Amino acid sequence: MANRCTELGVALRPHVKTHKCIEIGEYQRAFGAEGITVSTLAEARAFAEHGFDDIVWAYPIQINRIPEAGLLADEIKLGVVADSLNAIEALDKSGLPLAVHLKIDCGYHRAGLDPKGHELIRVASWASQSKNLECGGLLSHSGHSYHSRDVKAVADDERKVILKTKERLKRAGMDVCKVSIGSTPAMRAVEDLSGIDEVRPGNYALFDYDQLHMGSCNIEDCAVSVITTVISTHSHLEHSIIDAGALALGKDLGPSRPNNPVYAKVYKDYEAGLLYDDLNVVGLSQEHGKINSNLNHDQKLRLLPNHSCLTVAHFDSMYVAEGEQVVDQWKIWRNR
Repeated sequence: MANRCTELGVALRPHVKTHKCIEIGEYQRAFGAEGITVSTLAEARAFAEHGFDDIVWAYPIQINRIPEAGLLADEIKLGVVADSLNAIEALDKSGLPLAVHLKIDCGYHRAGLDPKGHELIRVASWASQSKNLECGGLLSHSGHSYHSRDVKAVADDERKVILKTKERLKRAGMDVCKVSIGSTPAMRAVEDLSGIDEVRPGNYALFDYDQLHMGSCNIEDCAVSVITTVISTHSHLEHSIIDAGALALGKDLGPSRPNNPVYAKVYKDYEAGLLYDDLNVVGLSQEHGKINSNLNHDQKLRLLPNHSCLTVAHFDSMYVAEGEQVVDQWKIWRNR
């Protein structure tokens, strides 16, 4: 990903919510990451305590957490995200040294200012006239690239939307200091990022079955798997139960559908990079997982999760292996 960013002429600010792991963050920084992105203040504090001093909290800010963010901003360069006039007013009145990024809805429709709406001008105007707030620029996330059949079109559209937004603000007399976009699928597909300053992919550090299915990676690129054990199997049932439930895998359906769910794939041969076609995790309760076959009691299975970000967030640490040898154990900083 670092090489890809160099080729496209953009800075890399990886989203560490995927791994929540200092060691992986240090690898990303060693490969040239210019700052990191987080989803929670707890993540920001954990990484700040380990020497990461340029962090963007890429989440619409909760007003009651502004003082807490300000404490961290006294120690590092902290960027926050706003997408409403209410949030901008509260940030301005706080007088805290926060770099504010305006979130733009680039087509995902989860959050963000309408790039063609009136509120964008009002919010941007307040931010630009503030004597307290620092300019963070414009920020967007092409999360809908995960569900698109044409990821390149989504990536191209995200770039066009945010650059048109920048131009609209410029015509209104406001300068935009930086433009930040991106997602892992979009970064795999995009061919032109001219005009963009930085990107914030995260999943690429680990990948998962969803990304494999989309073509974002090869199976050998998938770095996280879950080892599970068959704990119950009976001849009168057409399934087996494993000790990996929703609190191990999450309930992300990935490319499957609710009427035919697959919550994780099962490796047939990990070293060869082979998955079973017809052996899957097809049901989850809190601590139970259901495999669609009668297997041997106490049998070990290796699972490829649909969504590595959700899976990792359920564990306290990850075991680092070379072949069959565990060589290290890394803490997952998942406190909230």
